[in-house]
Amino acid sequence: MKFTGTEKYVATDDLQMAVNAAISLQRPLLIKGEPGTGKTLLAEEMADALGMRLIPWHIKSTTKAQQGLYEYDAVSRLRDSQLGDERVNDIRNYIVKGKLWEAFEADEPVVLLIDEIDKADIEFPNDLLLELDRMEFFVYETQQYVKAKHRPIVVITSNNEKELPDAFLRRCFFHYIRFPDHDTMRNIVDVHFPGVQQRLVRDSLDVFFDVRKVPGLKKKPSTSELIDWLKLLMADELSAQALQDQDKSSALPPLYGALVKNEQDVHLLQKLAFMVRRQN
Repeated sequence: MKFTGTEKYVATDDLQMAVNAAISLQRPLLIKGEPGTGKTLLAEEMADALGMRLIPWHIKSTTKAQQGLYEYDAVSRLRDSQLGDERVNDIRNYIVKGKLWEAFEADEPVVLLIDEIDKADIEFPNDLLLELDRMEFFVYETQQYVKAKHRPIVVITSNNEKELPDAFLRRCFFHYIRFPDHDTMRNIVDVHFPGVQQRLVRDSLDVFFDVRKVPGLKKKPSTSELIDWLKLLMADELSAQALQDQDKSSALPPLYGALVKNEQDVHLLQKLAFMVRRQN
């Protein structure tokens, strides 16, 4: 069972090696990288390439580790008891299964995505240590152990907003997705837009990487933003022609709102362009 990328996902040799190493070691694969570099998409394409079902668990700032295992709905049980519902006699009717439980009881191996783990509380990773290590947990309300029928392939993504505990990192296989170079980015564009005019791709990539090189940018444009920008350029022939004919000292590329996402960076690019025109 080897992952080599898919028709929709360009995986570098280093990334392929990391995915397959994590599968061989049966360790969670911890993926870090800039936002927009395809961390979440990786799990989706892994599931597709390996012929497995994907179980996504998208983490929020309020998410607790216990929710991934199960939750006991005491409020519903109290309401049903007041209404005389016979369901209250079986506490299992009020156990809400979480994503880990769903992955553990699957009849076939699955890919479990724990997306953006760094959004949660700092204790969140530690609270899942034993469950991810032993692939089992105990349900106190029903006094039962839930053990994985098949060990899922676990993919964990992080945007590096918080440091993860050392004990958690020790149990993972780590890979950092480096930002694609010019050639890799061209391959990614070809996957999304087969048959696109190569002159448009060349010019747009030149502008894209020039913008990323500007010192002091608060948010550099990412791969997903390049794809959106290209889609707009192809939909608007005037914008595409303006891109090809634009003066290098012009303030901003056409439809820059797809690339630049805050006013500070817009002002910075305009200021730099003004300085270039003044020097010329």
